[in-house]
Amino acid sequence: MDDEPLALINMEKKLKEFNSIEVIKSFTTAKDLLAEGPSLDFQVAFLDVEMPGMNGLEIARLLKEWNKNIFIVFVTAYRDYAVQAFEIHSIDYLLKPISKARLETTINRIQELLHLENKSTPIQINKPTLTIQCFGGFVVLHNDKAIHWRTLKTKELFAFLFSNLNHHVPRDTIIDALWADTEFKKARVQLHTTVSYLRTTLSALGYSEVIQYANGCYILQLEDFQCDAHDLEHNLNGKTETGKIDVEKAEALIQNYQGEFMASLDYPWITSKANFMNNKFTLLLHDLVEHYTAIHDVKKREEILLLTIEHYPYSDKTIRQLIKHYTEVDNRASAVKVFNSFKSTLLADLGILPEQETTELFNAISVE
Repeated sequence: MDDEPLALINMEKKLKEFNSIEVIKSFTTAKDLLAEGPSLDFQVAFLDVEMPGMNGLEIARLLKEWNKNIFIVFVTAYRDYAVQAFEIHSIDYLLKPISKARLETTINRIQELLHLENKSTPIQINKPTLTIQCFGGFVVLHNDKAIHWRTLKTKELFAFLFSNLNHHVPRDTIIDALWADTEFKKARVQLHTTVSYLRTTLSALGYSEVIQYANGCYILQLEDFQCDAHDLEHNLNGKTETGKIDVEKAEALIQNYQGEFMASLDYPWITSKANFMNNKFTLLLHDLVEHYTAIHDVKKREEILLLTIEHYPYSDKTIRQLIKHYTEVDNRASAVKVFNSFKSTLLADLGILPEQETTELFNAISVE
């Protein structure tokens, strides 16, 4: 669709050079489109942006209402509408004059997406599954193969949206987090480009329409995935509801533990989320200590206490639990060794001494 007849003829000519494409219909006015468009069967719409009456952005929204699976490609002489175009989930944004090579890139991208749709749509017995590891780094696997991210920012954007899964995140919040040092107008364009890359990547894996934009906010909504951080929160929530910890799943989480939340990533926005999730993991360890204490499994209790100290080496509470444990199993030598090591660590790293309660407990077992 283009309000300039010569431009429309030129575009049809370029498209017809591709054997895989059939031009169903062309329009120069919104009136004609509204009259005939709903009865047409087509997969892709090439739209000029600046047109009288309804502009291309408005036409695109209308076509998406008719069929949300229609691919939108904007064809214009102006760069200014790129941001709005990506917000409408357009597949590409072509600047006039269009070369055959550039148009071919667009056609190839659409054919790839159509192929994936046709391949996955008829029968979905088993949905594609993502495995997302957050502890120790951020690794995303699809069918046990690492996902290839088009850019580093594409991966970071997915990590950011995933850490806010099912929550609306204001666009400016994302820009402040990922493009803090970039001029705002440029950062906004980079955000929308990165969102487009991310949508394409996820769609190729069978996760279409999982990123939505509305009222100035983005939201990522995913189903059918496995994630260690989500398993951890689910386990802790289960204990809150039932009063009991799922020991088998908790042990599995601990065995697969690779390190602190997204530890290998140098993203400025991670700190608060990482602290929150690392505290959650510590809480899981404390719950397991309570469980093994209650069932008198001293061996497993010792394992979890040592892991807790490894995870958070400055915890007076855990050291006291470990001293009491060694006292209970008549292993005072280990209790003394643990306390002395803890005291040295605090002095060297933080310049402080153990809490008075910890020191008094140690003195009490030393006197006995």
